[in-house]
Amino acid sequence: MHAITIPEPGGPEALVWAEVPDPEPGEGEVLVDVAASAVNRADLLQRQGFYDPPPGVSPYPGLECSGRIAALGPGVSGWTVGDEVCALLSGGGYAEKVTVPIGQLLPVPEGVDLVTAAALPEVACTVWSNVFMMAHLRPGETLLVHGGASGIGTMAIQLAKAVGAKVAVTAGGQEKLRRCAELGADILIDYREQDFVEEIRAATAGAGADVILDIIGAKYLDRNVRALAVNGRLAVIGLQGGVKGELNLGALLGKRAAVMATSLRGRPMHEKTTIVAAVREHVWPLLAGGTVRAVVDRTLPMTEASEAHRALEESTHVGKVVLLAPSAQKA
Repeated sequence: MHAITIPEPGGPEALVWAEVPDPEPGEGEVLVDVAASAVNRADLLQRQGFYDPPPGVSPYPGLECSGRIAALGPGVSGWTVGDEVCALLSGGGYAEKVTVPIGQLLPVPEGVDLVTAAALPEVACTVWSNVFMMAHLRPGETLLVHGGASGIGTMAIQLAKAVGAKVAVTAGGQEKLRRCAELGADILIDYREQDFVEEIRAATAGAGADVILDIIGAKYLDRNVRALAVNGRLAVIGLQGGVKGELNLGALLGKRAAVMATSLRGRPMHEKTTIVAAVREHVWPLLAGGTVRAVVDRTLPMTEASEAHRALEESTHVGKVVLLAPSAQKA
């Protein structure tokens, strides 16, 4: 088969489409003929040499995919060769074939096409596990999403609105904020021009946000704590603004608030299985019913993965950038 390889870390040009050995499904795994994958910021970090795959995982980038089951490994039941699926991966999505543990496999949601389904597993699992399973966002509460126009952000807006929460977002520029509003965001904050702490307090009569989903990290840590409501929960899922920040424990204590930080890729399989099962139970019906949808900014051939990485680095996208495997391009 062919896959996107990274012979040496570097810029987008470091991504090389090359012939590699075919994977073989092991115990409890299926082999998927990949139709599409989607680009995540973790892929950019891996390309730069800052985020190696966990031991034993495919060395190729790609944390999600869609496609059709090509073969079943030993001990697999409940799935059939030819089933259309999408999957949460630890790596290997930028390829023509990938093996997937069945606990990380999902059926393509009803009403969603096979290519678009590639844009769902990573964002749905990230948002559901952090905003709902960990931070326990409840109806009537306020969620602040940093990077509202990102793949994570566009899914977080929709899921929070679906459960009856109020949603605030930060994004760069009026066009991205307009797109967030179309998805249901109530409070629109241009981080280039406005102080999100002041804006969220003004919009909530001084209360602040009950839950904050943060992709920035250290740069926003102090302001995030100040923006939290009493009993607020801050979920840090990205470190675009650095890894070390100063935390005012007095402010946190006074608000009886919590700061949590998670990643998805390195979790043990049983935790991923639990998250995927919860997403199938809670998110997939919303997708099938049209309440929530995947937001795809553009599709590109998988062989042009370098161009997709440039798009993410330039933040010119809204939602997800999807890579089409050769089989999907022929179809």
